Amino acid sequence: MTAGRTAEPVRAALKVGISGVRGVVGEALTPQVAAAFAQAFGTFVGHGPVLVGRDTRPSGPMLEAAVTAGLQSVGCTPVRLGRVPTPSLLRHVPAAGARGGIVISASHNAAPWNALKFADRRGLFLTPALAEELFDLYHQQDFPLAAEPEIREPREDETAVRGHLEAVAAYVDTAAIRARRFRVALDPGNGVGALHAPDFLRERLGCAVTVVHGEPHGRFEREPEPLPEHLGALGEAVRRDGCAIGFAQDPDGDRLAIVDETGAPIGEDFTLAFAVRQVLAAHRRGPVVVNETASRVIEGIAAEAGCAVVRTRTGEIHVVAEMLARDAAVGGENIGGVILPAVHPCRDSFGAMAIVLEMLATGPRTVRAWRDAFPRTAVAKRKVPVRGPEAPAVLRELRRRYADRPLRLLDGVGIGFGDDWVCVRRSNTEPILRITAEADTAAAAARLAGELAEAAETARRKIETQHPGPPPRGEKG
Repeated sequence: MTAGRTAEPVRAALKVGISGVRGVVGEALTPQVAAAFAQAFGTFVGHGPVLVGRDTRPSGPMLEAAVTAGLQSVGCTPVRLGRVPTPSLLRHVPAAGARGGIVISASHNAAPWNALKFADRRGLFLTPALAEELFDLYHQQDFPLAAEPEIREPREDETAVRGHLEAVAAYVDTAAIRARRFRVALDPGNGVGALHAPDFLRERLGCAVTVVHGEPHGRFEREPEPLPEHLGALGEAVRRDGCAIGFAQDPDGDRLAIVDETGAPIGEDFTLAFAVRQVLAAHRRGPVVVNETASRVIEGIAAEAGCAVVRTRTGEIHVVAEMLARDAAVGGENIGGVILPAVHPCRDSFGAMAIVLEMLATGPRTVRAWRDAFPRTAVAKRKVPVRGPEAPAVLRELRRRYADRPLRLLDGVGIGFGDDWVCVRRSNTEPILRITAEADTAAAAARLAGELAEAAETARRKIETQHPGPPPRGEKG
């Protein structure tokens, strides 16, 4: 907070972009807003079935009812899947012949938030161009409302998760995994994974499973984002029960974090690194597509397999679009978002769990040994709260300040420090700047991330002084 300014409550604005529409429930995100966006989406995709699924947040049923009403009002048939992982809904859209889908989940955002995320008829999130068309329809508020005889009754569909998990199991060597009878600890974070992941691991992959934070009530007993600092209970469960590995999911089941057999988190970058290594070694060689801030370890893994790495802006649809254009074998984002196109081109924690267990089952190394077998590298991450209008100006100021360094502008501002690097970019999901640094040691990575966080905050204060406004809210908007 700027000195001399009285702190006042700040209502978080609705955040609209390639990650959908998200906000604090009861403030920016209300049933009226949800219904209007559903009307816009129904107008956008046309009459026909539209899948609707949600995570376990307490606001989910309310928003589901609003979305259902909005879709009905413009002549669409809502097909309610209930509480399902996001990848299950996305894969089911084309399988069900639906016009599109709406995911009700704020994913990793804190408990007060929820969101609507929109998928096209291929089961892919909307491209930036299509999202802009949808948002234009929403802002016009001119929807072709259905007459009474044209209103369609909602339908229920309980087959999405089964089809998804069958596809994952068919992709990996389940016999090899089952033969190892792994003991696994699981932390689904009180999200949809609590409903589906334990049985998936036990029944399809033959694991003995210890579950923490396993009640699917959406009142999160740990922070929703599966960052290392939030995985203490999972690590303790691994140590207590002698598990070979621990898995942590986010609330909608598309991201995966891993702790090793000692209970220590390996970092979400290595979820992606493990998956890339196993796909290229055991399934298919081909291009690898990852976001700009994914670890440089990926290049080394791909080079050993004779495969190219392509980097994109952060955002699932950016990665997926490039994967489809290049017929990529595997891809993902450095938040533990593994994308296996053979299952479906979307982030998928269930696919990630299966491919990592396959790597352990078919190789001689433990999780820690695999982590240590890759090049030594450390990643540090920081966040700087920033008002939306300030973010571009802060990034411009950083470009000027580090103009003598090698710069890469694919996604925010990337700055080279010899073999080390830092990237500062505007978040797609929160009113913050995300800072990611990679270096040879944890201390060096932390130092670089801290330096850029301080530089970004200095630039923000300078801009705020020039253009006063309400102070930015904390990390979660």
